[in-house]
Amino acid sequence: MSILSLRLPESIHKQVKEISRKEGISINQFIANAVAEKMSAFLTRDYLEMRSKRANKSDFKKALSQIPDIEPEEFDRL
Repeated sequence: MSILSLRLPESIHKQVKEISRKEGISINQFIANAVAEKMSAFLTRDYLEMRSKRANKSDFKKALSQIPDIEPEEFDRL
């Protein structure tokens, strides 16, 4: 485990403290989870950008052509 000194505006600290209390977790756990969620978002974006560089329009059209042309079920309609 690493120790990190973090300065937060009082208003954010107050909200973190309140949410942590309501959730029954420590402030440390709340902040660790928040950081992990943000890292996941960045890593997902980076992964999708990397995959998009390998994209091939003809392969995409070929995949789309394999989708049957049928009406969606009632529960899937927009």
